[in-house]
Amino acid sequence: MKKIIACILMLLLILFLLNGCSDANTDKNKLIVFAASSMYDSLNEIKNLYEEKHQDVEIVYNFDSSGTLKTVIEQGADCDVFISASQKPMDQLDVTANLDSDNDKLDFILTDSRINLLENKVVLAVSSNSKGEIESFDDVAYKLKKGDIFMAIGNSDVPAGEYAYSILNYYGISTQELDKNSLVTYGSNAKEVTTYVSQGVVDCGIVYQTDARTAGLTVVDSATINMCGRVIYPAAVINTSKNVKYAKSFLDFLTTQEAQIIFEKFGFTVIE
Repeated sequence: MKKIIACILMLLLILFLLNGCSDANTDKNKLIVFAASSMYDSLNEIKNLYEEKHQDVEIVYNFDSSGTLKTVIEQGADCDVFISASQKPMDQLDVTANLDSDNDKLDFILTDSRINLLENKVVLAVSSNSKGEIESFDDVAYKLKKGDIFMAIGNSDVPAGEYAYSILNYYGISTQELDKNSLVTYGSNAKEVTTYVSQGVVDCGIVYQTDARTAGLTVVDSATINMCGRVIYPAAVINTSKNVKYAKSFLDFLTTQEAQIIFEKFGFTVIE
């Protein structure tokens, strides 16, 4: 009998502890962050650091191209913080950023929460089995016009692609001609383009400096401001956020020295 009672008490204790653990998990405030795919490595490291300091918060990331994330936010997805790889997707969510916008357009950005967080660079990375000598964007332009190489860039509707298109336009190269001659392939986001280069699917690719560094790619040139402008990453709290307090806290943390050291390790430049 005593053994039975002891077993029952032990079972009740286990159920109590399990229930307590379950309650503890549900007590955490879930913070949903949508971020450009090029931030995958740096933000995951920052997540561990932030959650150690804020044990009542659980960060949930959604990484993809900024254009795709912008569209999903417009469609009503739950999101607390948005970090874009260019100003355009953020501007499209931020009515106050565009004085010419339709007054009936919905504004998704919480007032006064938007900041310019980081700067990246657009670079030319070459594959280890690349055909011929590729040492600069000038080389790529020359070889593309001759039809000698196969290159990867982002789709036109994602920031990585927009920057690549600008560089090609700078050299007077039409993507229509590249398509016609099968000289280019496209990635749905920056990480996909990086993968094409690292796997040797292409001779070269136009990617972010941060992705090239993480993937250990050989970088032979960097785009100038004249080629594609500055690569600024804005961040903001979404005004439908259910956790505005924690969203603001997370944005503030991203500007601390602890977070900035991590960003710089992965190749970003902190905007003062």
